[in-house]
Order: sequence, then C-alpha cells, then structure tokens
Amino acid sequence: MHQEWYNKTVKEVEEELSVTMDYGLTMEQVNDRIRKYGFNELKEKEQETLLQKIIDQLKDFLVIILIIASIISAFIGETADSMVIIAIIIVNAVLGVIQEGKAEKALEALKKMTAPNAKVLRNGKIEVVPARMLVPGDIIVIETGDIIPADIRIIESVNLKVEEASLTGESVSVEKDGQRIFKGEVGLGDRVNMGYMSTIVTYGRGKGIVVGTNHNTEIGKIANKIQDIEDEETPLQHNLDQLGKWLGIICLGICVVVFVLGVLRGGRIMQMFMEAVSLAVAAIPEGLPAVVTIVLALGMKRMVSRNVIVRKLLAVETLGCVDVICSDKTGTLTQNEMTVVGLYAGGKKVKVTGQGYNPSGEFIDRNEEKFNPEDSEDLKLLLLIGVLCNDASLNKKEDNIWGILGDPTEGALIVAGAKAGFTKNETNENYPRIAEIPFDSDRKMMTTFHENFNNGIASFTKGAPDIVLKRCTKVFLNGQIINLTDEMRKEIHEANSSFANAALRVLAFAYRQYTDLPEDISSENIENDMIFVGLMGMIDPARAEAKAAIEVCSKAGIKPVMITGDYKDTAVAIAKDLKLMKDGDGVLTGQELENLSDEELIKSVENTSVYARVSPEHKVRIVDALRKNGHITAMTGDGVNDAMALKRADIGVAMGITGTDVAKGTSDIILTDDNFSSIVSAVEEGRIIYSNIRKFVYFLLSCNVAEILIIFISILVGLPLPLTPIQLLWLNLVTDSFPALALGTEKGDPDIMTMKPRKADEPILNKHMIINIIVQSIMLTIAVLSIYLFALNKYPDFMNNKDHLAYARTYAFTVLVCAELFMSVSSRSERYIVFKLGLFSNKILNWALLISFTLMAVVIYVPFLRPIFGTIYLHPFDLSIILMPCILTFITGELYKVICSKFAYKK
Repeated sequence: MHQEWYNKTVKEVEEELSVTMDYGLTMEQVNDRIRKYGFNELKEKEQETLLQKIIDQLKDFLVIILIIASIISAFIGETADSMVIIAIIIVNAVLGVIQEGKAEKALEALKKMTAPNAKVLRNGKIEVVPARMLVPGDIIVIETGDIIPADIRIIESVNLKVEEASLTGESVSVEKDGQRIFKGEVGLGDRVNMGYMSTIVTYGRGKGIVVGTNHNTEIGKIANKIQDIEDEETPLQHNLDQLGKWLGIICLGICVVVFVLGVLRGGRIMQMFMEAVSLAVAAIPEGLPAVVTIVLALGMKRMVSRNVIVRKLLAVETLGCVDVICSDKTGTLTQNEMTVVGLYAGGKKVKVTGQGYNPSGEFIDRNEEKFNPEDSEDLKLLLLIGVLCNDASLNKKEDNIWGILGDPTEGALIVAGAKAGFTKNETNENYPRIAEIPFDSDRKMMTTFHENFNNGIASFTKGAPDIVLKRCTKVFLNGQIINLTDEMRKEIHEANSSFANAALRVLAFAYRQYTDLPEDISSENIENDMIFVGLMGMIDPARAEAKAAIEVCSKAGIKPVMITGDYKDTAVAIAKDLKLMKDGDGVLTGQELENLSDEELIKSVENTSVYARVSPEHKVRIVDALRKNGHITAMTGDGVNDAMALKRADIGVAMGITGTDVAKGTSDIILTDDNFSSIVSAVEEGRIIYSNIRKFVYFLLSCNVAEILIIFISILVGLPLPLTPIQLLWLNLVTDSFPALALGTEKGDPDIMTMKPRKADEPILNKHMIINIIVQSIMLTIAVLSIYLFALNKYPDFMNNKDHLAYARTYAFTVLVCAELFMSVSSRSERYIVFKLGLFSNKILNWALLISFTLMAVVIYVPFLRPIFGTIYLHPFDLSIILMPCILTFITGELYKVICSKFAYKK
C-alpha cells in the first residue's frame, strides 16, 4: 500500500484508512487488516543448507579435475595417491565452509531494532499491545525514549524530536511537525510529518496513524532489497576459476597427446595410460586451492590485530584492488558527537579545542592566543546559560566513556560547559530550576528560570540567532550590561553568518533578571527585552585520523567519496576539512541525483566527491554507477540505511562500535574501532595478501610446469619417468606446500601503498609472471634432466636394474626438491631482490624450508619409506653434486627481477 502519506492532510489520512482520531480501530477491523497485510514483523528468506554450502565449495573447476584424478588413481590401483588427493579436497572444503558458513543475520538484526510493544488507541481506549499486532490505521502514542514501532503519519506533536541517524545518516534529531503538508516528492530526511519504524523519540511526545507495517515500512523495503541483492563473484574467485579452467584444459590436452603418441609408438595402452595419469598428477597443483584458503584465513587473523574483522574469506583480497571508498559521514569520517567548536561572546569569536565527551580542553581565540574562561565574564555566562537552559545530561558509562542522554545538540552545550568546569549536576544545584517555557518549533526558543543568580532570579533563553537577537535590547559586554546598538547587531549577524558559512549549527543565548518569579510566565511576557550574551556554533566534527587516512588513500590511487544523509553545506565543509574534496570535484544532492538518468549518473560519478541528502536507494545507484565504470568499490557505513549499498558494493565495510547489527550482518568487513584509518590498513593488508597469493601461485606453477616438462620430455625421448606418481604427489602436496604457505605470510613490498590499485580484470597470471614462470621452469627442467641423465650414464644398465633406476630417480627427486626450495626464497618478491628484503627476515619461510628439507631427507634416509617412494640412500658426495644445479634456479630468479622489474612494474 505504497502512498506518499506526507503529501496528505491528517483528515485525508483518516478517511483513507477508515479510522477516527478519538476512537481508533475496532478489533474486527484489526483482525481483517492482519489477514490482509500480515503481522508487523519482517520475514527472513530461506538460508542455504550445509550440504549446499559444501557443494558450493566443490564447484571449482580445479577441484573437479582433482576429484576426477583421484577416481582414476583409485581405478588403476594407486590407492595412496587417491586418498591423499581426496584428503586435500576435504580439508579445502571444510576450511571454506567454516570461514564463510555464518548465516546472514541481517533480518534477525532488523527484527531486534523494532519495538517489542506499542501504546495504541483501540475501541476508544489506550492499551499496550505487541508491536507485531499493529496494522495500518492504528493510532499510536509515542513519547521520549520510545522506538517507533511502524511507519506513521504524525497527527499530533508537542516538542517532538526523533533521532533517525540509523535510517538517514543525519546525527541531529529531527523536529517533527504533524501539521506540515508537502507538495511533490520529498527526501526521507525532510519528511517532518512522518515517523519511521526503528527510529527513536529523543524529546517530546506525539501521536501518529500507522501507514506502513512489516515489509511496507522504510526499514522493510531495505530488508527486501538486502535479500534481493545476490552475492557476486570476487575478482580472486574469477581469476582462480579462470586459472583452474586453463590449467585443467592444458593438463587434459597434454595427457591426451602423450597417451596417443605413446600408443602410436608401440607402447602398451595400460602403461601409457598410467604415464598420462602421472603427467596429470604433475600438471595439477593439488595444493593450490588449500593453500589459497589457508593463506586467506591467515590474512583474516592478521587483520584482527589491525582492528578489522573479515566475515567473508574472499573479501580479503578484493580490498587489494579497491580504487573507490564510498564512506558514510556520520560516525565514520566524523565522531558522531555534536560538538561546540565556535563561540562568540564579549565581541570576540572563540575556537574550542578538545573534542568529544571528555570534559577537558581549552578555549583559543581567533589569534590562537590562550583565552581562559575564568578571565572572561562574557564566556562564563554564555557557557553557564548553555548548561542550565538544557534538558540533556552527561553520563559516565561503565567503560569509562562519557555519553549523552537527550538531544545531541543540547549534549554538545553540556560538554562545552564541562570543559570549562561547569558540570551539569553541580551547576543545577547552584542555580536550581524553578520554572520553564518549553521549546516549540514555532517560537524556536526555550527558556528556563533559575534561583541564586545575582541574588535573584534569572530567565535563561536559547534559540535561533535571528529570533533571539530581535527580542534583545541590551548586550552583556565585558562584564557589563549596555544598550544593543545597530553596529553591535551588525557585528553579531556577521559572527552568526561566519559560523553558518562554516556549516555550523548556531544557537543564540540571552537572559533577563528578576527580583521574584514573574506571575505571567509566557513567551510574550518573558522572551522580550532580553540581554544578549553570545552565540555557540556546533558541528559533528571530522575525525583527526580520517584526514591522514584520506591522504594515504590519495597516494595509493584510491578515491574517497562521502555519501551522507546530512545537508549539503555541512557535508562540503567536512569534506574540505578532511581534504577529501579537491578543486574541480562536484557535489550532488539526493534531489539532483533523482533527476539524473542512469547514463548521466555514470558520467557524473567520475568527478563527484560528495553526495548529500541521499536515500538508501540513491546509495545503491551510486555504487552501481561506479562499478559500471569499472571501479572496485568499497562502501563503509554503520546504519540501517547503509545496508543495501554495503551488500551491493564489492566490499561492504561496517562500523563495529556504532554500527547497527543490520549493517554488520550485510557487510564483508567490520571495523572494530570505527576508525576510517583502519580501512586503509585493511586495504594495505588486502594488497599484501593478493601479492602473496601471486607469489605462491607463481612458485607452485613454476614447479608444476617444470614437472610437466620433465615428464613430457622424458616420454617423448623414450626415457623412463624421472619421477614416480607418488614422488610427484609428495612434492606437490607436502614439500611445496610449506614454502607456499610461508610465502603467504610475507610482510609485503615496502612501497605497496604507493602502487596504483590493480584492475579487477587483471589476471593473476599476467604476461610478466608467465615469462618468469617459463624462465624458471626451463631452468628447473634443465637442472633435473641434466642430473638425471648424469645418474643414468653412471649406470648404463638402469633398464635392467631397478636399484640403478631408483638411484637416478632419487637424484632427480632431490634436485627438484632442493631447486624448488631455493626458488621459494627468490619468490618472496616480484620486484625486490631478497637481499633488500633481508635474506632471513621471513622466519616462517626459514622454518618451512627446514621442514621441507627434512621431509625430503625422511623419504631418502628412512629405510622402510624408501621402497614406498622408490628412493635409495644418497652419500654426502652425491649431495655435493646435486647442490650446484639447485642454486642456478635462485640466481635465475634474482637476475630476472634485476633486469626486468623496472620495465614490468610501474607505480
């Protein structure tokens, strides 16, 4: 029942929903509407079963090839080979399910945000009912502290303010007015005659007619869209899938060629089939899927120490190619704490430092000289009025953090006073409140009466600067009360304008003195002929660390973009303060964005840095437009309004402290400290992880291509296989895996955050890596075949003597293992020689090399293992011969980097 209720009068809403103001709905109407619209609760779509998640893990093309290889191995009697391959597949699948198998909690979190009960008028009586029983047409009563239980058209409002930050991103509570009627379309944050499910009443009271329940509410629409957005393949998934397919196709092609050639040359079919399977074992990097999964999991663990929790495994590396970060303003780039940052009193503008709810700080004038409030009667009185004419309170929480109860704007005034020593409780005790004239949106002022002021009673007033100033005839200046001249009014207006131009929310403060409490406490009698005291300007200030993080982003080729529900001027001021907005960058409001077609928006996003007054739908359009331009986009946020865009973006980053459960549930990554700079740390970690994935992919493929060449060439020239299938499996699954995992723990190249982000479609195997793999594979092949031929020539009767053939194969096996271990050291960087990184600086790799070398020695020197692996005992003299060709692979890798890196890699 989608309608623009904010365009209708209260009477029209009543008639549309068949309800009367003084009676409400009857139970018969309620039951009919429950049948029609359903209960007021959000339903969750069916989740994947454990079996479906396991099947998803086994869909990878490379894994399918491994399964086929294991079945063939079992069929031809190689049971050990088959069992090892299956074990690797199972480990990989289990790791994937454990890391990514957490069910989506978005809808469950949305349910938690809705109110459990509601005060509703039915059959002429107010009663409390479960919120799930509300229906369109119900008249509900709301007051301070209530969570609004459904979407409502407000029909009565008394000083009503609602905090809608989780839905609109605006940190300041919105003043509601049930009498307002709008024409045409109005943005969500500007609909002051509406209240929305899950938002919180921070001040006043009111009534409303329920106009939307369950999935017909604004929060329900978000829930629907969250579930409609499908999870998309990450760049790494795509690259690994492509790599797996090509490896599988090449592998199968070579196996078929070898089998056919062997049969045509007179070989026995079964023998050639076994040799082809051996080649398949050599061609497929069996450990690759498991190593990728383990390295990503290790990366996730490292990120925790950098205040980043990764919910989805493959999101780790996607961060590495992010080139646009769409950040919510409130609580992400700013502190989510309204803070007084500017004062005007005694004819001076004063800057306030020491932000947040910690009652400390100092006051500095515009010349940056110390300005002590104790030496200024004007400042003391201004801050005193701010604390006393105030209904908020400053409370210390259990975790020793200060927090505000009440309106955030009033909270900022209390904090400003506390920084100067005017604590709320003590000040109220010294000057007790005895009467008040509450704030209302028509007067735009609030007045309170206090005893013990100058041995009498005073009325303290705060409100909109232009209105308060009109009601003043005198001014408190340098501790004295003097007449307010036109020149002084002009100066005050200029101070107000300068604060407003800086996007500050400005309040004016004034007072009057009395001997006794006046009998007529009315606005007309009291809020006139007042003494003007000063102005306070406040804003939700930018995080200091966010500015440094944005600078790092710029160096790293990443464009930060602000997307907020706040007003344009405020957003631009914060963006310029953070240096997020540069010369030539544009600004788009939600209304302007609404008027753009998708094609126009795709063009506009390229030079737009700030989006203000936007709705959740707008955020998704912005993310989509950026992605259509080929950008890898991260979206940060903390509110319900961010959830759709968080899920739609390549990387959704939620705030861990201020973030709603909804935002966390739909995100890929959660920042535990809500610090924008942690995003930069996450991007750096993502780049390092992807770089490390490239390193071990290069290492594993170089080893496997060499093994293919060794087997293929041997078959072509009629030599016995230099390596048996069990030796190849041992190499691929055991010996190579430890160095590959250790390469995944590299700290990254020193200049990794000054490189441009890689493109999403850039393959893992680019031309430079392919060339390097070919060079290294050829060197490995030459080293192994030359030593193999050397050993065969030493015993010419190898065809008739199994021990002599085993001797030659042991030579080949040992050279291949040692050469690959040396190559792993060279693989630590694609651009830097290892001596610049520190030869032994990767301690995990040092241990991995020792373990792999030990495992090689075990199958050579443990007597009962030698028959299984087809090896024989090697003497120290044999090892000295083997060492020389092994070092060649290391030297080749280092020379390639020196010669080619300056041409292959550009910043």
